[in-house]
Amino acid sequence: MPPIPLLKPLSNGISKDFKKPNVVTIDVGGQLFQTTIETLTLAGSNTLFSNLFNSSQPHKIPFIDRDPELFSVILSLLRTGNLPSKAKSFDIQDIVFEAKFYGVEDLLVQSQSNSSQFEPFDLEKSMILPLTGRDSPSAIATTPFGSLHVSHGSKITSFDWSLKRKSTTLTQFTAIDSLLSLSSNVVAAGATDFCGLQIIDLELGFVIKTLNWENVTKSGSTVQAIGTSPEYLFTSFESSRRNSNSILVYDLDSFKVVSEIGHNEIFGADLDSAIPATKLNWVPSLNLLMASGSHSGPSGISGNIKFWDIRSRNLVSEIKEKVDCFADITVSDTLSAVFKIGINSGEVSYIDLRNISSDDHWDCLGDSRKVMNVKKEGVGCKIESHGNQVFCSKEGELELWSEVLMGSSTSDKNGKEERIFKKNVLGRSKDIGGNRITNLGFGGNKMFVTRKDQQCVEVWQSSVRRN
Repeated sequence: MPPIPLLKPLSNGISKDFKKPNVVTIDVGGQLFQTTIETLTLAGSNTLFSNLFNSSQPHKIPFIDRDPELFSVILSLLRTGNLPSKAKSFDIQDIVFEAKFYGVEDLLVQSQSNSSQFEPFDLEKSMILPLTGRDSPSAIATTPFGSLHVSHGSKITSFDWSLKRKSTTLTQFTAIDSLLSLSSNVVAAGATDFCGLQIIDLELGFVIKTLNWENVTKSGSTVQAIGTSPEYLFTSFESSRRNSNSILVYDLDSFKVVSEIGHNEIFGADLDSAIPATKLNWVPSLNLLMASGSHSGPSGISGNIKFWDIRSRNLVSEIKEKVDCFADITVSDTLSAVFKIGINSGEVSYIDLRNISSDDHWDCLGDSRKVMNVKKEGVGCKIESHGNQVFCSKEGELELWSEVLMGSSTSDKNGKEERIFKKNVLGRSKDIGGNRITNLGFGGNKMFVTRKDQQCVEVWQSSVRRN
């Protein structure tokens, strides 16, 4: 081994290499590492690195009795702000313990929200999170840092960003249909058979506040959907008598009502107004709320997709669904499009948000000839957007749709810009198939999947890179 360069103490106590300015040497578990003072200062002032070097022993290389391989992961985290690919070969809890030892857990948490760590084309099922009891997950809620809340029966189980189980909270609900994370410890929860939206602190295990809608008949109001924007909390309510519905907009900090939109009082067989919003999506680029819902009637399944200006409370645009109503729907602000899975065809279609209008038509990404299929192949299918990708489930399988960027734009016969999307099937052969997928969620660099009649959550992450 070549001789170690002489180290000269600096005024701050960190040793400096004569030949390489700002370079320092550390011995971890018998293996030498070299890095810079600038890299170590990224750890912060109250960490092991800030007190690592002793100015009274200028010629001594500091020794840390820890695993050198795990230290190399921590050092890469300091250098780039991300975990290296080799970190996937370690148990995440081992990395967590090391990060706590060195005092850089906050940097590790921040790295989990970095979208560059999420590789949609390379996702594989990496682990299973078991749940207690016999109830299957009914809803999941995620945070940007990758923590997870799961409702199963009357309980909500929480996992931290490293997927370590934090708590299981017993609620007043028989079953929870809507769940939304407001922070790492606070959720909004509602059900279609239980009155009121509850704001629950899962760490302390109590209801902070219950939000209700005062409808005309003075009957109770059940929750059909929840959504959020950086400023507001949106809740779709329906009266217990199912003769009225509305969407309330709350201030996200005080939970006070800001406005009410889409209030419908239902008379006779007015099916259009009978449809409450069962999905709420905020569209940042348009500054609009997308509210969608469907209804099964004598003539089949119909639905509507409405775009609301929450400040003026005006309906900006509406798409009425008649031929192949959506089984599920999502909006991608990045791709500037609304995507649906047809209830009859089971095919994915989209409408471009950049030129949306009430008479616009859906562009089918699959086989448009299957629209009139009476088997209703889309029943139970789920669709969600994440970044510039669209994920959808077909029974137990997962599809990924992504836009193919063309060198020059082309137009179809109607003069609209033609967009091309490509489909990929996710997972290894052993991951494909199984029970029908009931929930899809994304947090940090992970995708979460739940299935019918299974008491667990699947965690999907990018596969280990191979040289």
